[in-house]
Amino acid sequence: MPRKIRQLIKDLEKHGFVNKSGKGSHRNFIHPKYHFAVVISGNRGDDAKHYQEKAVEKAIKGVKK
Repeated sequence: MPRKIRQLIKDLEKHGFVNKSGKGSHRNFIHPKYHFAVVISGNRGDDAKHYQEKAVEKAIKGVKK
């Protein structure tokens, strides 16, 4: 069962990412150590897509280095 968008957001915020807003249902999360923005789209209660989960995992690994 896929995770919810709210869980991805919580994971990003836990690792120091900050929401720099976006347009519509898109949210741009940035981190000083990570060179790219992680874009999460969808409502908080929606199921996350597999590519969104992978992007969050990659970003968190990039910050831990």
